[in-house]
Parts: sequence; structure tokens; C-alpha cells
Amino acid sequence: MMLAETNLSIWGWGSLVVLLFLITFGPFAIFYFAFYILCSVGGGFVVTLLFGKTNSEKYLEQCEHAFLPPTSFGINKCIEEMKEESKPIKIDRRLTGAYIIDEPLQQIIQFSLRDYVQYWYYTLSDDESFLLEIRQTLQNALIQFSSRTKEIDWQPYFTTRIVDDFTTHLRVFRKAQQRISERDDQIKDGAEDLVDTFFEVEVEMEETICRDLVCTSPKDEEGFLRDLCEVLLYLLLPPGDFQNKIMRYFVREILSQGILLPLINQLSDPDYINQHFIWMIRDSICNYEAFMNIVKVSDKIGELEAVRDKATEELQYLRSLDTAGDDINHIKNQINSLLFVKKVCDSRILRLQSGKEIDTVKLAANFGKLCTVPLDNILVNNVALQFFMDYMQQMGGQAHLFFWITVEGYRVTAQKQLEVLLNHQKDGMHQTTQTKGLLRTAAVGIYEQYLSEKASPRINIDDPLVAKLEEKLNNEDPTPEIFDQIQRKVYELMLQDERFYPSFKQHALYVRMLAELDMLKDPSFRGSDDGEGESFNGSPTGSINLSLDDLSNVSADELIQLHACISDTVYADYDPYTMAGVCNDHGRTYALYTITVQRRTATANDEWKTYRRYSDFHDFHMRITEQFENLGNLLKLPGKKTFNNMDRDFLEKRKKDLNSYLQLLLTPEVMKAYPTLAHYVYDFLENKAYNKEKGDFARKEPPLMQKTYVDPKHCRVSAHLDDNKNS
Repeated sequence: MMLAETNLSIWGWGSLVVLLFLITFGPFAIFYFAFYILCSVGGGFVVTLLFGKTNSEKYLEQCEHAFLPPTSFGINKCIEEMKEESKPIKIDRRLTGAYIIDEPLQQIIQFSLRDYVQYWYYTLSDDESFLLEIRQTLQNALIQFSSRTKEIDWQPYFTTRIVDDFTTHLRVFRKAQQRISERDDQIKDGAEDLVDTFFEVEVEMEETICRDLVCTSPKDEEGFLRDLCEVLLYLLLPPGDFQNKIMRYFVREILSQGILLPLINQLSDPDYINQHFIWMIRDSICNYEAFMNIVKVSDKIGELEAVRDKATEELQYLRSLDTAGDDINHIKNQINSLLFVKKVCDSRILRLQSGKEIDTVKLAANFGKLCTVPLDNILVNNVALQFFMDYMQQMGGQAHLFFWITVEGYRVTAQKQLEVLLNHQKDGMHQTTQTKGLLRTAAVGIYEQYLSEKASPRINIDDPLVAKLEEKLNNEDPTPEIFDQIQRKVYELMLQDERFYPSFKQHALYVRMLAELDMLKDPSFRGSDDGEGESFNGSPTGSINLSLDDLSNVSADELIQLHACISDTVYADYDPYTMAGVCNDHGRTYALYTITVQRRTATANDEWKTYRRYSDFHDFHMRITEQFENLGNLLKLPGKKTFNNMDRDFLEKRKKDLNSYLQLLLTPEVMKAYPTLAHYVYDFLENKAYNKEKGDFARKEPPLMQKTYVDPKHCRVSAHLDDNKNS
């Protein structure tokens, strides 16, 4: 009872206290009370912490000064270098000593660093010293490369070694194609078989060298490029940089994988090669004669069909044009030219499809009945020279031929340089020492490349001649004729040595040369039944010895004797042009050639004068060479100049060349060999306005190669120039 009263009393007083507390402090008093208690405990903890920290620092400070020495903050040398400011690295931008070359090279270095180094290096560091060191290393390598290239004799390398390597590659390729063509169709396996055959032939010809793995295996190709870069770095880098393996491997990978390999892949990409050819053809359009020669010798039916389709498309377009007006003749000329192209393509396709290509193996058994092309004409004909060059390389005599060609080039260059020098001396300008120094350098280079003891290969010529030449080079000024004596000996050697020209006439390449010159199908160039060969002259200055058995029934009395010569040149900007009939064509001036024509028959003699421009000669030449294909090999029309076509000296020289052209054309041998040629000749020489049949499509572009000029005084002519008149 008492316990219950006591509990009731406690609860009563407790409730009263709580009630009074809430009445006094409000309903949130309990939260304030808890907050006050928490703040009291936290404040005591903070005071204790601050007091302990202060006492601990004082104690540690006392212990540090009392027991231990001061600690070091790092290596003193490193600290000093880190405290110093980075000094800028000065780089000498000179590489080769020529500003025009150094600036592009500096740009290449800058772009190479940007494309291959900077894009990943800046993610690692902003320090420029590494990039500057790489740049300095590259510049040192280029300087070393420049100094080494100056020590190399580039003339024999470019004129002999590269030419030999390139021709050897072509020879291997042609031999591989020939070997595949001799197989059965079932055995052929396309491009892969050609590649395998190519390297088989290469092993046979090179004996100890085969590049099949490098060319066909990507892994071996990359390894070869790495080895090549290693050799280049060994030659070009300073010893200290080359010994740094990390640096060497790093640069090697950049060169091989980032530069050389992509470059080789691009250069060997068929699309890139085709685009490059298209770009070159677009800038330099092939002229009519070269284009027709390509069509006539092409053995690709697909290409011929493409040309034919393109000609047909162009014909349809031209026929759809309105032909009224002054352009009707021009359009007709273009249509005729395209019809001729289409006809040639059709005949060539028909010939290829019927399998009537020339069999060189069968023809080789009848060499005695083939046309004989003199060595003189082979050396001045680009097509024939290429076949003879291939043969000479097979026989190991290419040095003799290259020497002859090099001397010919030297003679022409020396003559032009001396003419320019003479003109400068007349004008009061003095460049004698420089010009003669250049000629001497060129002459000495030819001597060292072919005739000196160090020459490889060396031409075997009599030592007295070589000694005499050496004495002239040392003591006399160089002249265009300084090599004439030795060149004549080399020519006689090629002509008489059984290994060279005599054996070439019995080789399959000779038959292929005749086929390229289109001299195997015309009766006038074929051998007679008695086995004696005929002589062909591809130069306008040599003699013609054609077989005329087919025309033996025609007597000389029945033939009309026609003689013509250019007696004068009339300039359009001189007074006589009105008398000569020269006109001003839309402000363009030109020269006319006065042709004196004599015609003798059994009953009468006629003589008249007619006037022709060079374009008339060109048009006439194209007409007759289209109708009589072999005349293109016999007759060589003098070429044009890019500038100064109205120069008096040039016109006089052209007059002589055109005269030689006419004399060769009017020889009885040519007129008998081509009976229907007389109609075209009479039409050209008649005293009337000449009607051109070739439009700009055929006559616009000049020949791809300049015609070789030979001294006209050696030409056998039936009339001479009348030099008594001067324009």
C-alpha cells in the first residue's frame, strides 16, 4: 500500500515537473536541452584538442633541436638545375646552303613533326626540349645527306646505271610476257602467274638476286624497309644519336612505317598511276601522228574498241551540229579524221581477232629477204633506236651506243651554246669564261664516264686517240667537234663488229623493229626472190635503193619529169609580201615559200611558181603519209619552234630542209615506188590556192620529239636552191 503510494507520488511529482518545464520553456525545450548538452561536450573536446596540439608542437620542436640533424630536401645539383630557368635552344636553319631549298625542307620537317610526333607527345608533356632535339637531329641528318650527295658523280649514275636497271626490268618483264604467251591457255593463270614468271626470269638473268619476297610479302617488305632505314641512319646520324637505341628505333619506325611504306603503296596504286597519266595527257595532248602510231601498234582489243566507240560518239555529235555557216569545212575535216581513226581501229581489231599478227619466229628464218635498215637510220629513228638499244644491252655493248648518243647531245648543246656566246659578244655581253667552263665540264664528264681508266664500263678505243683527246681537254678550249674522231671509231666498231650491227640484223628484235616501222607488209620493202636484201633510208639525206621490180615494165620516157625547188622566202612584214600574195590572217603574220616548179614531158617544158606556207607543207605531208604509210619512215618534215618562228636565220634553215624534203620526194625511185603519189604532188605544186584537208584536230599539236636535223649538203637532190634572191 505504501509502495503504491510512493510510486504514485513519484509519477505525480515527475509529471508536475514536466508540466512546469513545458509551461516555462515551451514545447521545444527538450530539443534545446539536448543541443545544450551536445555543445557542452563538443566544446570540451575542442579545448582538449587545441591544448594537446600546442603542447605536442612545443615538445616536437624541443626534440628536433635537441636530438636529430636537419633533413635534406633533395640532391643539390638537381635542385639548382630545376631552379634555373630553361634557356631557349638556338637552331641553325641552314641545311644545304641554298635558301630556295632550305625553306621547303624546313617546312617538311615542321609538318613531319606535327603529323607524326606532336599529336601524341603533347598528351604526355608540354616541354618543348624533346621536339627541339628531334628537329636538331633531323637537320643534322639532312646536312650530312647534302654533303654526301655533293661527293657523288651523278652523271654516270643517271645516264648509265639507272638506264641499265630500268631497261633490265623491262627486258625481264617482256621475257616473262613472252614465256606466258608461249604456254597453253589452260596453263595460264592471270596476274599471279605473270608475277611468278617474272621473278623466275629475274633469277635466270640476275643469277644471284631475286626480289620476290620483298615485292610480294608485306612482312618482308616492312623488314627490308627497316633495314634500309637502319643503314641510312648509320650513314646520316651523328655517332652519339645512333648509339641511342631508343632514339634510333623510334626514328626508324617513323621513317619506315610512317613515310616510306605509305609512299610506296601510293606510288604502286594503279588508280594513282592512272590518274597521274590522265593528268599528264590532259596538260600535253598527244599529236595526231603519235596517236595514230599508238593505235596502229596496239595489241589490246579492249583499248581499240574504246577508241572506236569514242570516235563514233564524237562523229554523232558533229553530225548533229548545224552545218550552216563558215564552220562547215572545219566540221567536215573533223568528221573525215574521225572516220579515218574509226577505220584504222576496225582494221586493227579485225587483224588481232583473225590472228594475223606478225610471226617473228617464222620471219627470222628468212632474214635475207627482209629490208635492210642502215645503221645511220637506226641511230636517228626513235623507234628503231629503242630496239637496237635493247639488243646492245643484251650483247654487253650498250656503252658504245650510249657514248655515241651522248656525244651527239654534247655536239648539239655545244653548238647552241657557242652560237649564244657569239651573239652575246656581238651585243657587248661577255660570258666567255662561264660558257667555256660549262662545256669543258661536260666534255670532261663524258671522257671520265666512257674513256678514262676509271670508267666502268670502258670503251675499248685506241690509246693514242684517247691520249690525244685528253691532251685537247687539258690544253685547248672545248669545241663541238672534239669527240668526232673517237665517235667515228665507235660508229665503225658498231657497224663492223659481228657482235653488234651485223648480228642485230639476224636477231628477232630486228624483225620486231621492222614490224613497228610497218616495213614488213609493203611490197616495195620486201626482199626479192634471189635473197638479196633491200636498203631502207629513214633519213631525208641518204640514198634510196628500193626494189623496183614491180615497175620494170614502165619506161623512163613515159614518166613525167618533175623538178621543184624553193627559190625564195617572202616575209609577211616586208614590202614584197603584196607581190607574193602573202596576206595578214587575223593579225598574224607568216612567211611564204616561193617554189619554182619545172615539168618536162616528151613534147613540152613548163615552168611556174607557186607559193606555200609551212602549214601547207605539214598538211601535204600528213595526207601522203596517211595514204602511203611507208613514206612516214622515208620523209621527215622539219619541225617547228615554240618561239621565234619568224626569225630570219630559222626561216633560211627551214627553207633548206624543205628543199631537201622536196628533192627526196621527187626522186624517180619514190615516184615509181608509189605511182598514185603523183596526183597528190601535182595538186600540191600547182599554181593555185592549196586546199587543206586537215583541220586543227590533226595539225594543232607539234610532234612529240624534234626531228633530227642532218646536214642537207649530203642529200642527193635533182634541183638546187636559188640563193641569188634575198628577202
